[in-house]
Amino acid sequence: MGTARLTSIHVHPVKSLRGLAPREAEVEPWGLAGDRRWALIDDKGRVVTQRQCPRLARAAAALLPGGGVRLSAPGLPDVEARVPGQGLTVTVQIFGDTVAAVPARESAAHAWARRWLGADVRLVHLDDPAVRRPVDPAYALPGETVSFADGYPLLLTATASLDALNSLVAQGDHPGEGPLPMDRFRPNVVVGGTGAWAEDGWERLAIGEVVFRVAKRCGRCVVTTTDQRTGERGREPLRTLGRHRSIGGRLVFGQNLVPLTRGTVRVGDPVTVLAAGTPPAQNADRESAPGAGTGAGVRRVGKG
Repeated sequence: MGTARLTSIHVHPVKSLRGLAPREAEVEPWGLAGDRRWALIDDKGRVVTQRQCPRLARAAAALLPGGGVRLSAPGLPDVEARVPGQGLTVTVQIFGDTVAAVPARESAAHAWARRWLGADVRLVHLDDPAVRRPVDPAYALPGETVSFADGYPLLLTATASLDALNSLVAQGDHPGEGPLPMDRFRPNVVVGGTGAWAEDGWERLAIGEVVFRVAKRCGRCVVTTTDQRTGERGREPLRTLGRHRSIGGRLVFGQNLVPLTRGTVRVGDPVTVLAAGTPPAQNADRESAPGAGTGAGVRRVGKG
């Protein structure tokens, strides 16, 4: 681990839309600053993701000063939405959680989203992530919260593990679908200079000046089969993960992190493992639920 470094950072201002790759990012208790503070909801208040609408992969969101967003997609004019501030909230459903969020004030932003998806959707903002949505209590410490990410503040992946996975894809039933890029997994932080699957055993680590605990391994979903440029779906990597990376009934790749300190992470920062345990057996049928702060267990899936 002496050469492990942070190789890239990824911020997705709107859940399931294409995001940004800044050279540095502020780490807040609920995730990277600006990450997944916005989402689209349907007419029943359910968050819309690439699981239901792979077309979202072709749309992009850029951050504006103050936390607003600029939305863009092929064939549509760009549209901007400012942070709505305090106002009437709506009830949002996301992976079993009920969360209050504030609709964008700009009607043009809602119209843009409806036109792109061809469905009755609205753009909403998570105004106060410090209180709105707790982390899954089975894997949380008291007071931990999260944005509109699937379940945890950050997702970490490793380049060596992707290389190993791509080698397995090349030997599988659908070699033409590989090699897969890292954007299929929609991480927040990508680490280089480790061994393949080394992150499986991590329990606590530092990226530069910021310390994180590992909440649990990340179970993967159909979003990983979605080409993030075209929105088209294939069979990989789920086919290969099912054969080689099944743990506790989930197909796993990457680790969910919760920040223990605030600070700024930068591309090139050293990555230091502060505590590690025994990696799980791959293709295991069962995996016991962890105590808070360990790396075991799988419940929520993906990152979106």
